[in-house]
This record gives sequence, structure tokens and C-alpha cells, in this order.
Amino acid sequence: MPFFSEIGVLHLIVYIPYYYTVLCKTQFLLVSHTIQLSDNRPVMVIFTENRTEKMNSLFHRLHLEGRHLNKLKTADVHQLSAHSLQSHKESCAEDELIQTYIQKLLMMDYRARYIKTKETNEKDHTQQSANDSSEIEGDIFKEMNFSNEATSQSDLIHPMDVQMGVFHCADGFLKQLMVTKLSQCQYALPLLVPDPFTQQIEFPLWTFRQINKSWKMTNTNNETISQTQPIYKAETPMVSFFRFGSVSSSKSQLMNSLINEKHNTFFHRNCPGSSRTRVLIDGVVEIAWFCPSGTVDDKFTDCVAFCNLHGDAGDHEKQLQILTEMASVNVVLLPQLDRNDRNAAKIQNLYKNRKPLICLFTEDVSAATETRKGKYKIGLKGRNQSDVSEELRKTINDCLSESSSTFRLENVSKLSDIRVDEENDDDCRRGREAAKQMMSLLGKKDQTEIKELFLPHQGKLWQQWSQKNKELHRLRGDEIEMEISRKQTEMDQIRQQQHESDISEFIKLFIKEMNSDASNKMIFLKWLRILLDEHTSAELRDLHNKYDEAWSNILKLKEKEDKSDLKAQKQSEFERITEELQDANFGLEHIMREIGQIYESCSSVKENKKDLQIDFSSLPSLAAEMMISGFPLELMDGDAAHVPMIWISAVLDQIIQKLGDQRVFVLSVLGIQSTGKSTMLNAMFGLQFAVSAGRCTRGAFMQLIRISDEMKTQMNFDYILVVDTEGLHALELAGRSIRDHDNELATFVVGLGNVTLINIFGENPSELQDILQIVVQAFLRMKKVNLFPSCVFVHQNVSDVTAGEKNMDGRRRLQETLDEMTKLAAKEEVCDAESFSDVIRFDVQKDVKYFAQLWEGNPPMAPPNPNYCENIQELKKTIMSHASKSVKMTMMLINRQTQ
Repeated sequence: MPFFSEIGVLHLIVYIPYYYTVLCKTQFLLVSHTIQLSDNRPVMVIFTENRTEKMNSLFHRLHLEGRHLNKLKTADVHQLSAHSLQSHKESCAEDELIQTYIQKLLMMDYRARYIKTKETNEKDHTQQSANDSSEIEGDIFKEMNFSNEATSQSDLIHPMDVQMGVFHCADGFLKQLMVTKLSQCQYALPLLVPDPFTQQIEFPLWTFRQINKSWKMTNTNNETISQTQPIYKAETPMVSFFRFGSVSSSKSQLMNSLINEKHNTFFHRNCPGSSRTRVLIDGVVEIAWFCPSGTVDDKFTDCVAFCNLHGDAGDHEKQLQILTEMASVNVVLLPQLDRNDRNAAKIQNLYKNRKPLICLFTEDVSAATETRKGKYKIGLKGRNQSDVSEELRKTINDCLSESSSTFRLENVSKLSDIRVDEENDDDCRRGREAAKQMMSLLGKKDQTEIKELFLPHQGKLWQQWSQKNKELHRLRGDEIEMEISRKQTEMDQIRQQQHESDISEFIKLFIKEMNSDASNKMIFLKWLRILLDEHTSAELRDLHNKYDEAWSNILKLKEKEDKSDLKAQKQSEFERITEELQDANFGLEHIMREIGQIYESCSSVKENKKDLQIDFSSLPSLAAEMMISGFPLELMDGDAAHVPMIWISAVLDQIIQKLGDQRVFVLSVLGIQSTGKSTMLNAMFGLQFAVSAGRCTRGAFMQLIRISDEMKTQMNFDYILVVDTEGLHALELAGRSIRDHDNELATFVVGLGNVTLINIFGENPSELQDILQIVVQAFLRMKKVNLFPSCVFVHQNVSDVTAGEKNMDGRRRLQETLDEMTKLAAKEEVCDAESFSDVIRFDVQKDVKYFAQLWEGNPPMAPPNPNYCENIQELKKTIMSHASKSVKMTMMLINRQTQ
């Protein structure tokens, strides 16, 4: 090496590109090695390893090779597999990291982000065991000497690399599902994401489209105001955090103390599973929102967005520029101020900017100081974390009170030089335009008029037909044939009226889009659902406020035992608001209900409608495609409380034609209104049944869950049909016969399911007794027609699910109540039964589950309780145990049972 020998320096740094042919803009990772020259002078040679090679290694270890091109789909994760039944509490094999992460995330288990690999744990344990010595005395200077070598910790895959690896390899649907679940786990969401291979910055607006946030504020009159908004439309102040250089304090950990002290909203260096190396998270901007609860404990009085730029801001100029422009307040972490620092100009520009700036110095000990108007410094060195957080929170609040600027997520798409997922995906763009075209027809019409104008085949005509059909099947033995004939004639006339009704342009556009050969039909459906929710959200919010106020007034009058006309007037007003609330609900289910009624009317008169551009016989195929693609379909109309059997039968026939007569296990759920039935199913299977107060389930919906090939041989069935139902004792049915409605619903749900989950919330004895009598009566009716379904009782929100004695006592009391209810129900059904075990095969030890409360703390900032997720996993195993022993059903048999 003559070149080296001529340089008379102690150390020499030589750069040797690992892959010399890579483009200049490719990022490199430095790897150092020390070599000796012939004259014994040490030389450090730094090899530059291609960052792409590092990423390829990561994707290989995660078994995601090629998946950034051949994307993961929701169908890949929305299936029941043997792996999904396993409980991975802390660790799993490296090749199972992705599966385990997705499984836990879909269950809303926030520990998904902290999964470790078993191989590393075992290796560390082996190394420790090898160092053990039988000698009592040892040499501390020999055995605990310092080392600068990287340990096995550096070989760990960083948890955020797992998350971002899935994100980069997921298609649009799976990304949206993933981000929605991250939001439910109260985690920060990716806002600006550099492509790992091209470094092009993407704004994934599509992934935010299904996220709603709720919060409460106190206005100047000291009144509490509730807000629920799609998060992409919410206008809030925004606080951005970034750092320059290497700092000793964790920026993300400091942000967590501002948002939620008990939960790691942003991943930081001290989180479980964190490692030295990370490949995919630097340059990513994450966003989270603080949502106040309207109490004195709120850290901020309004909803505030917090943005976090990962990595050194000096290396990510575009992200820094975007954040500083959008923010209401900028917060920067620095080790110290140095005019010769490479980022000095950027820091100076921030200080000159008119926006408030808070500088956090990791090597300074000073308290919060305002150096000039809107410019603050706070020292972090050696200071109590709680004191720093309180000072920072107060300073941010002071800055926000002086600032009027707000941030709106949707506006990020207007920035230049960034890629917006919705704009760059042709299918997504076409689907959005088709949905917008439909929505433009609704205009600014009143919500209560929309159904009557655009959905004429349902409403009064369908409800009249349903009522007459019920009367026809409830005829007493002494009613004459003439009465039966008269009712059938009336029903035929109603069908004729339906058939003569015009199809609205709104529905024509829907049928045209769904009947096209376009590949974006499912994206169109997603867009339509999003835009319909957006269209109705404001009016629903206002009506819910009126509903809550009217109900509160009635309760106050009841407490006073008021029997005046005022109480009757308030009751009448409450019922009117209730009807308006139901009319204002307008979703995809109402459109499909209209399609179903068009089909039923055409089928009844055996003639195509004049303004229907396709043959009516092809309509069920559209619904079948939706179900196969993972969309739920309305099984029982919640407004008419009736099953459109002609339509449902035709849809199931089409599913059979498309999939074959598959073996199906039917899981249904029954329980009091607003007790978490839909939430339970969503967590169990990663579904997205409506769970918000404004979109409570009405009627019943069914959704198909595919069984993995490995599980098919074990379980001997191909699909799970999940049936989600409206709650018993619905308040909006207060003026009708609640008991008859609940009995009909319970009989239908129990008769359809192989296993019915009986959901019980809290420990109210009267509510428990009411629902059990309805359930027992339904099972007695099944026995009469030789159907033998089974059930599992889920007792939710139990304070201490680990208390064995308490649970044993609870099971005993439940068994006694079931036996008592069986005797009462047997008298009404005129049959012999002394105990619940006479009606159904039931094991009170195995078939009663106690669930922890859903939230770990108080909403809106509380994440789901991990113990709840564990309870969900145990329940899923119990259900599969029942499934392995149940009588196998096929699609064709289900079709017959619905009839």
C-alpha cells in the first residue's frame, strides 16, 4: 500500500463503496473496520453498505420479499388460521413476526408493537448459561470488562420496522384497515412516508378516511359540547416536534407525556423491543391527536394534533419544511447552539419565523424562559421529567392561546412535491369520482326526504308488505280461506306498486357502476360508504344532541314523578326526534335494501322493470360479489324487522354458484343494545361492523370469513358466516311491542347460528333476567323443530376476571337463573323442561366467559385493554372447539333455514 505509507497521519479514513454502481442519491450505512499498515500505524476503513441492501435484508427476514410489488391484501389477513388461534404474549419466531403483528393489531391489542423474537431470547439465555460458573469466587475485572462491540441486541428487528414493513407491502384496503386499527389502539399514524426505495414522500390520505375522533369541550358559557368528526376534516391546532443532531433525551417519550402519560402513543427508544438499528422509520412523520374529555383533568382544552418527525431533521429537509409551514407551534430538540453547526441556518430561520418556537436543550438546566415574544427555551439536563412535561405543556398552551392558525389533514394533499396515494392510484381516483357523481344527486336535500325520494321501493310499501306477511303467517286456525286469500291479494298489490315505482337516478348509477367490468368496484363501494357517512354525520350529530337532551328531560320528570301534560309533551317530542334519527341514517345498507326490493318486486310480478337497464336476475350477483369481497350484507331489515327471503335466497344461490356449496359454520350474537356486540366481533375477526353511537346496528348483518387451507382439514368447514344483530330492548322501539320484537329477533338469530354468543354487560340482575328469558324461549322453539344450536355466554365489563371464587359464584347464579327462566319459558311455550340442560347441551364451566372492561382507562384517550384482547382470544378458541363438534352446514342449508 504505497499510498498509505506516504501519509504520515495516525488515522486514515478511506471510503470504499460497497456497491459502486448505485446512483448518487442512494443512502448509505457506514460500517467501520480497523486494519494495520506495515509500519504498525492503525487505519480505520469505513465501508459504505448500500441502504437498499439493508432493506432487502430486512424484507427477507420478515418474509416480505417482493411484497412491495405483489401487495398483501385484506383477504390474506381476513382468514382464520391455526396461527390466529395461538396466543403470542411476548415473543414469537422471526418468520412469524408479520403474522403475529397483524393478528394482534386486528384484535386491537396494542402489544402488537412490542413482540420480540424467540431466537434472540434463546441465544441470550444460552450465552448467559455458558458464562455461569460453579466457582464461588470470580474476577470482576476479567469477567465484566468493558466492550465496544455490538451485542446480539443490534440483530433485533426494530418494532417500527415490522410496522412500516407491513405498511409498505400492503395494498390500499389493508393499509386503511391497518391505520384504522392503529388509531383504535391510540397509536400515532403515518402522515408523511418516504418510499424506502425511491425516497419519494407519500401522504397516505386514503388510510385516514375511516377514522372518526370524538371529544368534548367546554364553551364560554361553561357548557360541554360534544364533537365527533372524520379526522381528515377536523380543523385543529397542530404542534410539530423534531430534533437536530443526536440528543440524549427521547423526543417521542417527551411527546407521550403530553398526550397520554400511561400509554406510548409514539414509539421511543425505551419501549419494549427497541433496538439500536432501524431501517424504515427515519424520515417518517407520524401524527396523533389529543382529544379532551371535557373535564378539569384535560391537558389541553381543545383537540390538538401532534406531529413527530423521526430521525435527524437536518437529513429530511422536505418533511421539515412541510411541518414548519403547517404547524401552529414548532418544538425543536437540540443538544446545544453552535453557529458552526451544519443546521445553524435552519435553526436561525425557525427563530426568525413568525410562528411560536420552543427550543428544548438537552445540555441545559434552565427552566422555561421566554427569550422574545413567542420564542421559548427549556432545559432538560438533570431535570425531573414530570416538571419538564408540565412546563412544556403550559408553554404550548400559552402559544396556542396566542395563535389562530389551524391544521386540516385533508389540506396536506395540496402541497407540492409529495405523492398523494388517492391521486396516484387510478382505481382509487376512478372509484372516488363515481361515488362523488352519485353523491352530487343528493344535493342539499333534507335527510328525512332522501329515502323517500331516492329509495321509493322500501319505506312504507315494504313495511306494509312485511306487516301483512307476518299477519299471514300468524293466522289463527279459525280464520277462513277467504281471509288468507285477501291478505295475499293485498301483498300482491303492494308488490305491483313497488314494481311500478321508478328507479331513481341515484340507484341507476349505482347499478351501472357495480355491473361494469371495472376493477375498482370495491374501491367505489368504500368511497360511497365514506362519502355517505360524511354526508350524514353533521345532521346525525345535531340530532344525537337533541336526543340526549330530550331523554334527559324525560328522566328528570320521572324523578319528580311528574304526571302533567308536560311529561306527555316531552315524551312525544322524544319519539319525534327518535324517528328523525332513524330517517337520517343513510348508508350502504339502505342502497342494497333498495336493490333487494327492486329484485323482489320484479320476481313477484315475473317481469323486468321498464327503467332497469339490466335483467333483474343479475342483481343478486352484485350482492354476492360484495360479500365474497368482505363487505357485510343486511340479512334482516332493521326498519321493517323482516328478512327479505326472496332476495337473501337469491344472493346465497349466487354465492353457491361462485364459490360452490361450501361448508359453513354460522356464528351469531345476541344481547342488549350498546353492550359491545359489534366491538367483540370486530376484535375477534378484525372486522369493521359499525360500532359508533350514531351507527348502532339495526336488524342483522352477515359477513363471510374464509378458513385457511390448513384449518379446513382440522375443522371440516370452509367459511365462518358471522351474523351481527341489533340490540334487544332498543330505546327507539319504546312505542312498539318490544317483547314481541325481541322474541322474533332472538328466535331468528338462535335458529340460524351453530353457536350464538349471548352478550351480557355489567351485573344488572333485572336486565340479565330479561335477556335470559328471551334466550331460553328461543332455544325451546329450536328444540321443537329439531334444531340443536349451542351457546356461549359472554359476561362483559366484569371488574375482576381473575377472581376464581367470584367467577365460580357467578356461574352458579347464572345456572340457577337459567333453570328458573327455563321453567317460566316452558310454560309459555307449553312444553316440559325443568332445567336449561333439558333444552340445550351446555357446560357452565366452559361456556361462560368473563371479560375485562374494554378500555384501559377513560375514553376518548384510553387504548383497548390488553386483557380484553386475551379474553377475545380465549373465546375464539372456545368457539372453534364448538365448531369442530358441530353439525356441518352448507350454504344451501343456510339458504333453506333463512326461509
